[in-house]
Amino acid sequence: MSAKHAMHLDGVAALAERYGVFLLDQFGVLHDGQQPYPGAVEALSALKRAGKTVALISNSGKRAEPNERRLLKLGFEAGSWDHFVSSGEVAWRDFDRLVASRNFRLGTKCLLISRDDDRSAIEGLPFRLAKDGNDVDLVLISASEGDRYDLDHYRELLAPAAARRVPCFCTNPDRIMLTAAGPRFGAGEIADLYQQLGGSVTRIGKPYPAIYEAALALAGNPERGDVVCVGDSVEHDIAGGTGAGVATALVLSGILADAGDLTGLFEEFGAWPDYTLDVFRWR
Repeated sequence: MSAKHAMHLDGVAALAERYGVFLLDQFGVLHDGQQPYPGAVEALSALKRAGKTVALISNSGKRAEPNERRLLKLGFEAGSWDHFVSSGEVAWRDFDRLVASRNFRLGTKCLLISRDDDRSAIEGLPFRLAKDGNDVDLVLISASEGDRYDLDHYRELLAPAAARRVPCFCTNPDRIMLTAAGPRFGAGEIADLYQQLGGSVTRIGKPYPAIYEAALALAGNPERGDVVCVGDSVEHDIAGGTGAGVATALVLSGILADAGDLTGLFEEFGAWPDYTLDVFRWR
């Protein structure tokens, strides 16, 4: 692995000496969806004890609250983060504003692509769920079940809506997700499929600006030089953090584990991390 100007660090403690605000990814950094990475629980708590502002920033199509409940269930300490900003939360608040301004009518028929029948992405909104894409006003892709279905399943579900150019929002742009069965295609891949079928997609989440603007606003709009974004994806975390004007640290425990030389990936997305860490641990 090589990176322009990247400094390899043994742990997060070295970042805490330099930065006061941390924007942390969860999947691939804190946990793999099933359990925390070794040292991650302790490192997150240590950041708070060191007086740092911690905002968890995630490409999860779920709203903030269910994500926070999962972290507690996985064993992370309550109070070890200040804010949780998910792409699903940002999208929900955008939809709520659009409903209030009557850009969405009451009873809008929504085809929701989610995981484990999760409906938190639209709870409290005046949408009606549709079973397929034949008669819908809106498509919302919040998650993937790529460990249960192949892309042909989603192709059949989405093709009628794409053919009618039904607006689609993807609230989890990740193309790869970590599952108990290993890496599988994520919601971002399903969004790409929708475009290939002729539809258009609005993506909400990393690396797009809105989620960083929301996180930085909650953190008190700090000086950008006092902020570091930590994640495991070059496409989302490193490119997104760079675009937001903050320092970036790439953790190699998630989707890039055992990936080898990453130079081509950095060049593809035009984003090079300032730091690299093998895992998210304190020292």
